[in-house]
Amino acid sequence: MQMLQDLSIFWAMFHVIFLFVMLFRSRYNQRKTRLFAGIGMGALMGANVVLLAVLGFDTLSKLFLFTCSIPSFVFFYVMSADKRFRFLLTFCLADTTCLWIMAVTNLLDFYLGGGRYILMFVSRLLAFPLIEYGVYRFLRKPYLELQDGVKKGWGIFAGMTMLYYVLLVVVVQFPTNIIHRPEDTFLCVLVLILMIFNYGTIFLSLYGQLQVYRKQQSELILQEQKNSLEMQLENQQNIRRMKHDMKAHTVTLSGLLATGKTQEALKYLEGVKMEMESVTGQFCANPYINAVLIKYAQRAEHYHIQFRTDIKVGEEEIPYMELCQILSNGLENACDALVELQEEERELSIQMKYSRAYLVVRIKNRCQKELQVRKGEIPGTGKEGHGHGFGLPTVQEAAKRLNGDMLCYTDNGYFILDVMVQVKNAVG
Repeated sequence: MQMLQDLSIFWAMFHVIFLFVMLFRSRYNQRKTRLFAGIGMGALMGANVVLLAVLGFDTLSKLFLFTCSIPSFVFFYVMSADKRFRFLLTFCLADTTCLWIMAVTNLLDFYLGGGRYILMFVSRLLAFPLIEYGVYRFLRKPYLELQDGVKKGWGIFAGMTMLYYVLLVVVVQFPTNIIHRPEDTFLCVLVLILMIFNYGTIFLSLYGQLQVYRKQQSELILQEQKNSLEMQLENQQNIRRMKHDMKAHTVTLSGLLATGKTQEALKYLEGVKMEMESVTGQFCANPYINAVLIKYAQRAEHYHIQFRTDIKVGEEEIPYMELCQILSNGLENACDALVELQEEERELSIQMKYSRAYLVVRIKNRCQKELQVRKGEIPGTGKEGHGHGFGLPTVQEAAKRLNGDMLCYTDNGYFILDVMVQVKNAVG
């Protein structure tokens, strides 16, 4: 029967890894994450098998923090895209859930199953898949969404889960396993019940933050819709005004040509052409994207910014609402950063082109030399300082709604924002 206990322990170790992988965000793609997790945690589980055979269950249970928890913490911390408190909360959440199930099944087996490990084995065999189904069905999606959207406030929740993890280990395992200390059973049960209320409080608080985050995103989308429509309306008004002014331009050109002043007529015609381009914007055929580019082209002209475009989109249907969000926030950041530089250093370019099933957007601008952003990082938000970071979470959220992603970094004095989004009509 001792074998049932040993098998249930390694069943639990396997599933706590699976539970954690469902909730954490890896810095690698899914294939590499599974490969690295399989190799690293397989080796760790193998080492614990050997230690179990040599030291026995009681001794290993006291050393479990050092033989499994800490090594797995370091291993996944290296793999994680999240650092500090978000990672700590996720790790402690998975580990304490595993310890809670093991403690409850241990007590049930001792008091109801006669300590023969049959009830322990069967209950653990069922409990872990049920917990994982519940996490995948109800918790995983909002939890990952929350990690994407909420950048602050994780510390207090991470501290609560870490302290509870230590409390649970001490109550269940020290100085001996709880089944050898009947006088402490009531205390252990209270601690186990406390975990339900503890995590209930955490999840309700996090859900409240998620609701606030979703509301903010909805407000941002509505604001972008409003801005887009206002820019479109302004563009149409400019076009109507330009049509009205064409009568005067025609009279002027006719007078110059009638008097034989061809060069003056050509020069005047060039001025009319530049005026038309500044009003209508010859950037792309999509009116919504065009309106955004017109706005920032005019702003670039106002601040004496060299503004270059390379737009390879036409009249085809594209998700213009999210793309307008991406362009508006990216170009706003770029302009904010450039106005802090000397006029001769103000350079801004934007590229939009298709690559297979994706539309790729690159916004590139000069930045202050002391600004250093590595690939995968997002600068701190705020309008102060170097002008980058504010609005980048919105860009990332818009990209992910289109099954894409965002990457920003600095390179040789330039800040580069790359966004790739999936579109139906992409061509390669």
